[in-house]
Amino acid sequence: MSLFAFMGTLEIGLIYGLIAIGVYLTFRVLDFPDLTVDGSFTLGAAVTAAAIVSGIPAVFATMMGVLAGTLSGLVTAWLNLRFNILHLLASILTMTALYTVNLRVMGKPNIALISEPTIFSPFEKLGMGIPNIYVNVLIIGLIVFIVGLLVIGFLNSQYGLAMRAVGSNKRMAQANGIVVHEKVYVGLAMSNALVALGGALFAQTNGFADSTMGVGTIVIGLAAVIIGQTLIPSRAMIVIILSCIMGSILYRIAVSLALNASFIGLNTSDLNLITAVLVALALVFPQVNKEYKAKKAAWKKV
Repeated sequence: MSLFAFMGTLEIGLIYGLIAIGVYLTFRVLDFPDLTVDGSFTLGAAVTAAAIVSGIPAVFATMMGVLAGTLSGLVTAWLNLRFNILHLLASILTMTALYTVNLRVMGKPNIALISEPTIFSPFEKLGMGIPNIYVNVLIIGLIVFIVGLLVIGFLNSQYGLAMRAVGSNKRMAQANGIVVHEKVYVGLAMSNALVALGGALFAQTNGFADSTMGVGTIVIGLAAVIIGQTLIPSRAMIVIILSCIMGSILYRIAVSLALNASFIGLNTSDLNLITAVLVALALVFPQVNKEYKAKKAAWKKV
């Protein structure tokens, strides 16, 4: 893998680190399997791209994309909590609706941003000879670092601890006076806001927003969370969030290596297969490791 390819992989890995954190909030913290992210990722990219093309400054356009993602999470929570629709079905309904919403927002299947100013443009002009790919990685890394710190601080706060209690045991949380519905609304809003931010950054770094760019986002987010927590197991929130980001980067590196390994014979169309294999390995490894340790302990007794 060339240095340029590695920096590109690192850039995408950091962006998907935001998605991994968002997926962690719903699947691990709230115990709410949310498939909305496939749509909110594209929504963040679509709203941001459409706003930039319309002449809105990139920073405000990105904020608009994040707000749109927040609203999509609230819709899923509303369908689940107000009408008792199963969480999986509620998120699928929102995700399906968002496909049409994204097309409406963009007015066409895709929008090009190659010649448009982005949030990276001012830094690229001040790069002092540093290639843009390095500038982008540094800016994205800073954004992910700040977001990670904010999420860690939030989850370690009294409100965040209450949200974690809801995910652990809703009945016990409610018995202790925690407003469960409120925590679910806030959690899904935060999760999809982070995913939409990832979509907004992805669109600006890659120079386009496409109606199908969010397909498989939930699988990638889950893969990052599973890989990260398998390799870096911990209960400390700072380590957990770091493992989500590291898992995303390692996942992208593994995919890039697999696609660039000529002896394997894979191409870009095999991405979903690679993802499935990596997730399966991440799920199987802890069980195999546990069985191996049990057998090793039994042998020592003999």
